[in-house]
Amino acid sequence: MRKGRILIVIPAFNEQQNIMQVIRDAQDSIPNGDVLVINDCSVDNTSLRARQAGDVRVVDLPCNLGIGGAVQTGFKYAREQGYHCMVQVDGDGQHIPAEIDKLMQTMEQSDCDMVIGSRFLDVDSFRTSWARRMGIKVFYYLFRMLIGMRVTDSTSGFRLYNRRSIELLARYYPDDYPEPDAIIMLKKHGLRICEVGVAMRAREHGASSITPIKSPYYMAKVMLSIFFSYTRTRW
Repeated sequence: MRKGRILIVIPAFNEQQNIMQVIRDAQDSIPNGDVLVINDCSVDNTSLRARQAGDVRVVDLPCNLGIGGAVQTGFKYAREQGYHCMVQVDGDGQHIPAEIDKLMQTMEQSDCDMVIGSRFLDVDSFRTSWARRMGIKVFYYLFRMLIGMRVTDSTSGFRLYNRRSIELLARYYPDDYPEPDAIIMLKKHGLRICEVGVAMRAREHGASSITPIKSPYYMAKVMLSIFFSYTRTRW
């Protein structure tokens, strides 16, 4: 894909210790892609470190919007700048940019509108905490029941979107913990979704915002959001 046709979006909040390596890995893996860092009002030097990486665009949000608002900023940018594809890579270093090629090959072969990078699909990979794995399993059965689709890693933020999904999600994207909810949204609009197994790694610095104590709240909130999205009429 030619330069300027694929956008690598990296949402980041207080990731000064990880962001530069994530950017460099993305640039090395997809040299024909453009990198956009969405600094979600970090209180550390995330923005400065990102700009020091060179040949990268940085958007500094004026207030903390959370992962949903940060990623939707990326969708809006991709739509306005005419990108054909957009890759979401988390700023914490867990996603391996070298695996983006798997997402791209899968999209080309399957003609899907969104490809999810899964930790649980025929790969030996870091698989997060037991509490989060239990939640992902619950979502797996929930999606089978609601939309008849098997999604092994619905919370994965490692995703590739084509122009159709960019156009939709630039207008409508969930605010909190949006990854599972976005699956319902895309399916309701007739877009195709598929998965491919990818390796991931544990974050080297910092900690996840979803702790074991917060996991029940996360589960209840996401399940409620999924049901609302499922019952809501199409936009």
